[in-house]
Amino acid sequence: MIEVFKTNIICPQQADRLVELIHKTFTCYRANFDLDDCDKLLRVVNNSGNIPLPHFIEWLKKYNCNVEVLPDN
Repeated sequence: MIEVFKTNIICPQQADRLVELIHKTFTCYRANFDLDDCDKLLRVVNNSGNIPLPHFIEWLKKYNCNVEVLPDN
């Protein structure tokens, strides 16, 4: 399962730290940021199944990361 989020992250160091925290906290997830995109994208892959969005979004908010799920096209 892949989810793509629009974020408020603009600092590469903050993005790197969040990716590190995601990988440590959610060991089945692989994440990366695309800060060059106008939406400052966060991509998260969970090969083990779905990503529980409400829980994950609330977890990100603890680290001052506001996200919006981008719909599939």
